[in-house]
Amino acid sequence: MCLAIPSKIVKIENTMAVIDVEGVQRQASLLLLEDAAVGDYVIVHAGYAINKLDETAAAESLALLREAFSASEQNP
Repeated sequence: MCLAIPSKIVKIENTMAVIDVEGVQRQASLLLLEDAAVGDYVIVHAGYAINKLDETAAAESLALLREAFSASEQNP
């Protein structure tokens, strides 16, 4: 099972991006996206950014994930 978490691009160097989710940063390849830019939100799978999404969709997805995580902590 794969969980797609929107990640914000904070830095690009050649074909690699530094992405950020809630302060956690990782690297992701941009080889599969043509027009990614710093500030864009992307979905990453297996180390590759595979899709861009707008900031509103990213914020909604992150809010739902926070809500699900909170509910799972309350009902172990």
